Amino acid sequence: MIFTPRDPGFEQRTRESFLGQGFMHTLGAEMSKLTPGHCELEIGFTDALAQQHGFFHGGVIASLADVSGGYAAFSLLPADRTNVTVEFKLNLLLPAQGAKLIATATVLRCGRTLTVCRSDVFAVAGDDSQAFCATALATYMAVDLRYQGSEVK
Repeated sequence: MIFTPRDPGFEQRTRESFLGQGFMHTLGAEMSKLTPGHCELEIGFTDALAQQHGFFHGGVIASLADVSGGYAAFSLLPADRTNVTVEFKLNLLLPAQGAKLIATATVLRCGRTLTVCRSDVFAVAGDDSQAFCATALATYMAVDLRYQGSEVK
């Protein structure tokens, strides 16, 4: 699908917003690709991101899927809006083992208030072979930037 962003400065705004995500910074995630309605995030393997058997923890996979979809949706919003996740479904297809994870997200439907995205997560080995390890479907709600928590600013 080809999307037209509502904000001509979407790329800078989206990348700056991502850099402000402390959790993604803590995980070591990077935004590797961004086009209107599409986002790709990567995260390298560390022992801190592993579960007890040495695979990437499911929470890391879920977070990467959610945030990649969120920023695919965010890229299509006007400059005075942000978004939050309102629904998220994840299928873990196989244990994620490798040098890194790549989450590729695409907007399936972008409405005024709700946007639906699909995120696919791949485990990438040292030889660059990829294993499709998870897929997610999520809905994001556009929120006016004047609202933070329950207070109007």
